[in-house]
Parts: sequence; structure tokens; C-alpha cells
Amino acid sequence: MGNIHEILDRYWGYNSFRPMQENIINSVLEGNDTLALLPTGGGKSICFQVPALANEGICIVISPLIALMKDQVLNLKKRGINAAAIYSGMSRREIDILLDNCIYGDIKFLYVSPERLTTELFIVRFQKMNVNLIAVDESHCISQWGYDFRPSYLQISDIGTYFPDVPVMALTATATPEVVIDIQEILAFKTANVLQKSFERKNIAYVVQEEEDKHGRLLKIVNKVPGTGVVYVRNRRKTEEIAIFLQKNGIHADFYHAGLDSKMRDTRQESWINNKTRIIVSTNAFGMGIDKSNVRFVVHLDLTDSLEAYFQEAGRGGRDEKKAYAIQLYSKSDIITFKEQTQKSFPPLETIKKIYQALGNYFQLAVGSGKEESFTFNLGKFCNGFKFNQVEVYNSLKYIEKEGYLTVSDSVYEPGKLKFIVGPRDIQNYQENNSTLSNFIKVILRSYSGVFDNYKIINEGEIANRCGIRFDQVKNLLELLQKQKVIDYIPQNYNPSIYYNEERLSNGNLKLSKKNYEERKEITLARMNSVINYVTHPSQCRSKILLSYFGEKETSKCGQCDVCLKEKRENLASKEYNQQQSAIKSALKTPLTLNELIETLPKFSKKKLVRTIQWLMDNERVVEGGGKLYWNG
Repeated sequence: MGNIHEILDRYWGYNSFRPMQENIINSVLEGNDTLALLPTGGGKSICFQVPALANEGICIVISPLIALMKDQVLNLKKRGINAAAIYSGMSRREIDILLDNCIYGDIKFLYVSPERLTTELFIVRFQKMNVNLIAVDESHCISQWGYDFRPSYLQISDIGTYFPDVPVMALTATATPEVVIDIQEILAFKTANVLQKSFERKNIAYVVQEEEDKHGRLLKIVNKVPGTGVVYVRNRRKTEEIAIFLQKNGIHADFYHAGLDSKMRDTRQESWINNKTRIIVSTNAFGMGIDKSNVRFVVHLDLTDSLEAYFQEAGRGGRDEKKAYAIQLYSKSDIITFKEQTQKSFPPLETIKKIYQALGNYFQLAVGSGKEESFTFNLGKFCNGFKFNQVEVYNSLKYIEKEGYLTVSDSVYEPGKLKFIVGPRDIQNYQENNSTLSNFIKVILRSYSGVFDNYKIINEGEIANRCGIRFDQVKNLLELLQKQKVIDYIPQNYNPSIYYNEERLSNGNLKLSKKNYEERKEITLARMNSVINYVTHPSQCRSKILLSYFGEKETSKCGQCDVCLKEKRENLASKEYNQQQSAIKSALKTPLTLNELIETLPKFSKKKLVRTIQWLMDNERVVEGGGKLYWNG
């Protein structure tokens, strides 16, 4: 067993753990099933990565999001740790080779999407692995009370039966008290064991502003608050629109969403992390797994579906423990739209059934077939072909997913991949008999090493340039080689994929419980009302609302959210406050210490003057530096 402090220093370069990390790691190393509840930025990944590295064997990490899995695998590889991932969209042959490498090779972390756990291929190979830990990331997905319930998570406890002595670690940044109980029960913890850090983020000032001119307000925010920031919006089109607006106003901004190719996403992410781009405008695809400490503000221009999602995204600010702002802008029309969208997220059950059957026809699947198969899905083409409304289809698929029949992957750019399925000698014979393809095959073999052993990521555009032909011709030639069983080719793809957890069912066998439907709708509406209450509550501390939602009832007012600052302001008589502010501004033409400032203004009550100075500092009208106060007007 390796020393956990040496591992932390060797791979991460840290000389100490963050609060609660060491307790969680030791709990797992002692063999205990453990639920780690840490707020965003609390360093959850290290909690399972360090103990897995401390022991012989492989760690199985169950995660629902392809983008998150890819980010974590990439980050581990950068640290010299061998990691891999299995997710929807990979071919059976590709998975087959990877699982063999997990048994006989040196892969230390295997990231698996939950729907893969119950496949026969995975279960057979899994039993042959030397597993030292099963880590369940985003474990709130296991509970119907959780904001992102995934039925495939309910199967996780089944794989634990193959390794009864291997501890299970569940991790989440957002769990209400009901969800905390659910996670432990459904994962079959041998003993209840929750290690939790308070969700309170004392350095984050939560601000809600009702605003019709969001563009104008956003510009004021980014010009007033120095440092880097994230702006969240609901759809991809708006990411580009807002980024261009900021650029036109002299702000170095860029946009990010899952539909961009991986190279572009990586480039934009790195530019922002390295402070070359000041503001990134994104959908909720951005931020997971990214550890940037000096984010000074996170602005939401749209309402999130839940307080869990809002809290997680807002928590990406201020990880360095310095002051940061989480700002929610909304208008009355946003609330009306939010309510309408929430209602639309539950199409009638008959409509959901029709869409399920149309989906099978779209993929040309016979009833009884398709189980454990993955298909590329184009929403626009599907809706045009079957005359469905896109919003209705999207929400119907999400509901069918929650019933466990299929899994809709997040839309992430997938590069092309290929592997030769004939040996080097056979390919030589093939080239001699197919001279028109000989040069094309030579270009591939020169450009990509190891294509006889493993699937290799390829760039169809680069192959086209090297061969002096068009992109579509490259694709046609690769498909021809696949048809002739020379290669296995997985084309590049920008679309989401749909994975059938069960075979396609006939209408009579597709069971959609009306009781489940009503319960889920009730939970979703309650979650919606929690968001509306948060943004519209006129008199309760924003931090207290959030902490209460996550079960922390006995908390103090934060003193820095918009509600608390308004309360402080109203405690001062308006006329007297204005006089004090004017006098302070005049006195601070020359920087002064707090005591010097108070002595300069003897006509005011010291107690009231201190309160005004504090209010001005909370609002950054007065700032401190080197022990002196400065006017920041």
C-alpha cells in the first residue's frame, strides 16, 4: 500500500489534503462503504483516485456523462496514470479490446457509463479484474428524488455482489437529505457512512437581479468585477450570441458547448484556464472536472432546472477561497417561460409511446432486437421524417430514459476511429489485388501506428489532404474497406447516440406507469418552485435558502448576498447614509486606515459610520489594500 501523502505530492503536487479529503480516503482504505458529500470545488475526484492508487488493482468509476469521463481520463493520463473509458457510441470490438487491457494490462482506472454495467460482455470480463474500489460519481443520479435520476444507476449494487469485500464510494456535490438516504440504501451500503462538508461557501456572494436588459446588465457586471468568469445560458445558439456581444464591447470572451469538436473545446478551455480568454459563455456542458481556482464571477442569464444544478454551477467560482460572485439575472417573462417549459417536459403518455415506436422505425429495428446496441441519432432528421415537434421528442426521450428502456447520450463530438481487422501480411496481399486502394491504405499506415492492435483516432480531413482527395471520398473509401472486412471504421460524429438497454418492444409491451409519471411530474414541479422561490424571495438570505434546501437548517445570514446587503442598507436612515457616503468619498481622496477614516469624520456616530463603511466595502465602493482604505468609485 502506498502512502497517500506521497501519492498526492507525486501526482498532484500538493503537500496537504483539503478539508474532509483525508477522512474520506482513510474511510475507504479501511474498507468502508462511503458516501462523500463535498460541494463543487471540494476535490471529490482525489477522494477516490488517491486510495485507488494506494492499492493494487483497478478502480471502476461509474459516471453518467461522456464529456466528464473523457476529461477525467485525459487529466489522469497527463499525470502519468493509465486510464480508459467505456461509453455509448463505442463498437463492441473496441470495448472488447479495452476490457482485455483492464484484465491483463496496466489500466488503473476504468470509467464506465452505468448502462454498460449489466451487459454480458462487461460482467464476464469484470469478474476477471483485480478490482480495488468501485466509485460512483454523480451518485445523486441513483435517486428518483435526485435532480438527474438515471434508472441504469439502480443496477450498480448488482456488480458489487461479484466483489463483496471491495468498498463502494459514492460521490456527489448536490444531495438533499432524502437523496442521501436513497444513495446508501440503493447501493446496499453494509453500514450507513456519510462524510460531509458543509455546503456553505462563505466567500461567494449570491446575487439575484430582476432585469429586462440582461445584455446591458451583464456588461456592467463584467466591467465592474475584475478577473475571469463564466456565463451560463440554456442553449448553444445563445452561447455564441452572448460571446459576440461581449467581444464587440471589448471583452475577451469565447463560447463553449458540447457540439464543438474536441480540439476546439480543448483549445477554448485551455485558453480560459490560462487566463488568455477572460470569459467563457457556455451551456451546462462546461465546468465539470475543471479545477480553475480564480474564477471571480459566475453569471446565469437563464433559470436552471433545479437548485442542485444552480448550486453546482455557481460553485465553480471562488475555489481559491477569495471573494467571488454568483449572479442570477431573470425577468418576469423568464418565470412564465420556465413554468411552460416544465409543463412541456411531460408530454402525454400516448405521445411518448408513439415517439418510442417511431424511433424503432427510424433505426429500422425489428421488435425484439436492438438490445445493447448504440445508434447515432439526428433529432432534426427524425422530427422532419415523422412530423414530430422537437421539444416534444426531446422530452419524450428523456422520459423513456427515466423508465430505463434506453439511454440518450449527451451530444459530444466523437472523432473518427479505425482498426485493421486483418493482419499485416493479409493487407499486403489485399493491396496487390486492389491497386486503386493501395496508396490510400499506405497513407493510413504511415499516418497512424498501432492500427493492427487497437482502435486509433483518425482525422479524415488530414487523410484527404495527404491523398489529394475530398473529405467525402475519404469517408466512402473507409466505408468500402469496412464493407470488405479489411478495417472496422467508426466515422466522426457530432450527434448524440441512443443506446437500447432493452430490446425494442411492441406498443402492448411498452409499460409506462401512470403512477411513476405523476410522481415524477410532482417532483419536477416542486424542484421548479424551489428555483422560483430562490429568485423571487424578497427577504430571506440567498445562502440560507440554498443551505436549507440541502438540509442545513441552523445557519446564519451570509451578510453579503443582495438581500442581506439591502437589509443592512435599510437599517441606515437614507438621508444620514447619503451624508456619510459623501463624507467618506471626500475623505478617501487620500487613502486612510479604518481608524484614521473614523477620526477624520468625528461628527458621525462611530457605530453607524462603521456600518456604512462595511456596507460600502461589501459593495466594493470602498476597497482595502496594504492596510489602507481606497474609494473605488
